[in-house]
Amino acid sequence: MSGITQDVLMAYLDGQLDAEARAEVDARLVADPDLAQDLAQLQRQSDAIRTLYGPVASEPVPARLSPHRIALEQSRRQWRGVARAAMIVALLGIGMAAGWLVRPASEAPALYNRLIADAVSAHTVYVSENRHAVEVPGAEAEHLSTWLSNRLATDLAMPDLAGSGLAFLGGRLLPAPAVPGGRAAQLMYEDSTGERVTLYITPSSGIDGPTLETLRLGDDNVLYWANDFVTCTIVGPQDPQRLQALADSVFAQLTPSAPAVEYREL
Repeated sequence: MSGITQDVLMAYLDGQLDAEARAEVDARLVADPDLAQDLAQLQRQSDAIRTLYGPVASEPVPARLSPHRIALEQSRRQWRGVARAAMIVALLGIGMAAGWLVRPASEAPALYNRLIADAVSAHTVYVSENRHAVEVPGAEAEHLSTWLSNRLATDLAMPDLAGSGLAFLGGRLLPAPAVPGGRAAQLMYEDSTGERVTLYITPSSGIDGPTLETLRLGDDNVLYWANDFVTCTIVGPQDPQRLQALADSVFAQLTPSAPAVEYREL
């Protein structure tokens, strides 16, 4: 990172640098486009994490775990002479409170949310690459389809989005330890202006969640859908209506025998 480490960039984003250090980073960002691109990637990842997990961190403590309420109930039980029962209730209350406080760290998000987060992370990592944006180029689409189908244990077509103004750049196999089979496919497309969109595809077996989810993460829009065969998360800077139109074409080509997706208003 041209002498400025990732830790320094993270501290810069979090507002933890003093004025002198921040001014130094500002100057380097102006002079070094690669460093500015690194910062933009970190910002997009940070935005994605906040969007997915921020609501959990802002949840209020349930009223039943209020220290005052717990103390009051304990006092009432002691007043009634049931000291042992009061002690048990107090211990249980402390355990519940401790469990709630550590919940954001110990409870995993819904699996489909993890797929969305993985899709955005993979998009952020590879969409800015030039020579290594894909593992297998689009010119080898037939080979790529066979290879990914075998690895994901499902028939996987390579959607042709030329009619939507997108050229197929190719794809890659990605690890996905959270899903059965542990693998995902990423396909990448590019329009005439250089804007890229990616598809993150996994088998749907064992994944519960909505059939459709749309959201905004940093500079990108995300559209997730699932049916009985596959899940597909589309990530790109295109507006939501554009992604929906792309999803119609992608859905029809990935699972031609499945019913059409019905979109709700964004």
